[in-house]
Amino acid sequence: MAQPRIARLFGAVNIGSFRISAMIAGITETNEMVVLGSAHRAAQGVKRGYVTDMTAATYAVRDALERAEKIAGVTVNSVWIGTSGAGLTSQTAQVEIEIGGRRIEQDDIDHLLVAGRDVIQPDGRMVLHAQPAHYTLDGAHGVANPKGLHAERLGVDIHVMLADGAPIRNITEAVQNAHIDVEAVVASPIAAGHACLSTEERDLGVALVEMGAEVTNVSVHAGGMLLGLASIPMGSGDVTDAIASAFGIRRFQAERLKCVNGSAIASPADHREMIAINAPGEENAGPVARHADEANRIPRAELVAVITQQLGRLMEEVNKALKVLGFTGTKGQLVVFTGGGAELTGLADFAQSALGKPVRVAKAPEIRGLADAHAKPGFAALAGLILYAAADPIDIRAIGPNYQQTHTYAGMGLAVRVWRAIREYF
Repeated sequence: MAQPRIARLFGAVNIGSFRISAMIAGITETNEMVVLGSAHRAAQGVKRGYVTDMTAATYAVRDALERAEKIAGVTVNSVWIGTSGAGLTSQTAQVEIEIGGRRIEQDDIDHLLVAGRDVIQPDGRMVLHAQPAHYTLDGAHGVANPKGLHAERLGVDIHVMLADGAPIRNITEAVQNAHIDVEAVVASPIAAGHACLSTEERDLGVALVEMGAEVTNVSVHAGGMLLGLASIPMGSGDVTDAIASAFGIRRFQAERLKCVNGSAIASPADHREMIAINAPGEENAGPVARHADEANRIPRAELVAVITQQLGRLMEEVNKALKVLGFTGTKGQLVVFTGGGAELTGLADFAQSALGKPVRVAKAPEIRGLADAHAKPGFAALAGLILYAAADPIDIRAIGPNYQQTHTYAGMGLAVRVWRAIREYF
C-alpha cells in the first residue's frame, strides 16, 4: 500500500530531565495526522527542566532528533520545543471593545486581539504564549467564534504563559546549536493538555498533573481554558532516589526495581515475595543491598513502603497546589495524571485515596503511526507538541497590522487622550 502524501511536516522535541524525546509527523492531503518517526534517549545536561550543561544538552537533542529522522526517512529544519521547567506561571487577562450593536467582522476581532497586548503584564518575565481562550458578547461567555454575530461589546479572555527568560534562552540555544531552528518553546502543561484532555473536560473543569522525573506541573482547566499553574520541584526521580538511598544500591538498579517490581498499592502477598536487586545475568554484580538475604533479594513489601512514603510527600504538595489554584467544590472533581511518573503501577488508586478525588491516568493519544513504545503517559507531552503545532494556534503578539485604538472621550477623557498621544509619539 502506497504511503500517504504529506502536505505539512512537523518536528517536536520534548526536553525532560530523565529523557529527551523527538517526533516527526505530518498532515496528509486528506487532513489526517500521521507519525513518521519517534525516538528518545537519556537526558544529558538538564536538571529539573533547566539546562545545566549546554554541550551535553545539545548533543542529546541532536541524537534524539537524528534517531527520529532515521526512522521517518525525512529531515526537519525546525522543531517545536516542550519544556516543563523555567519557572512556568500562568495568568488570564480580559479586554473588551465597543461594537455598537453592529455585525462583528474579522477586523473587529483583530482589533480586539491587538488591544489585548496592552493588558499583558509580564513583570519582566518572558511571554511564551498569549492566546485568546474564548470570546464574550455583552458579557456572555462561551463564544468560540464571534464573527458574523451582533453585539454592543466584544470581549476576550486571553491566556498568558510566562517563564523565566534566561532558562528559555538556554533551551532555545541548546536546540539551535544542533543546527535546528526553533518554531516556538511550548510549556509542557499546554502540550500535555492537548494530548490528554477532552474538550468537555476542559469546559467542565479538570486538573492535569504532569508527573515528570524531577518536576511535577499541576494545571487547572475550566471554561475551555487553562486558569492556573503550579510547579512542584519533585517527581518520579525522587522516588528512584529514595529507593537507591533506602537499600544502598545504584540509581539504575533502583529505577529498574521501581518500574518492574514497584507499585503504589500494597498487597498482602508482598511480605512473602522476594525480589532480586540485580537483573538476570548480573547476580554477582554490584553491592549487596541493605535488608537483603543471601541471594541479594529484598521483600517486595519494603520496596512498596519506600515508594508509597515518597509518593505521599508528593501528593501532599499536589493537594496544596490544587487548593491554592482553587480546584475545590463541585468544579474541583476529576484529576488527570500523565507523564513518565504516571506509569507506576497502582498510581491512580493511590492518588485517588490521597487527593480524595476521581483520578485517571492519561497516555499519549492514538495517532496513526505512533509506536507502541511511545503510546504511554511518558510521551503524552511529545504527542501534544505535534497536535499543538498542527492546530496552528493564534498568538495575539503576531496579529497585525497595528490597529490604532479608538476611544470616546468625555470629561477627564481629554487629558487621557493627550497623555496617550505624548506616550505614543514621544
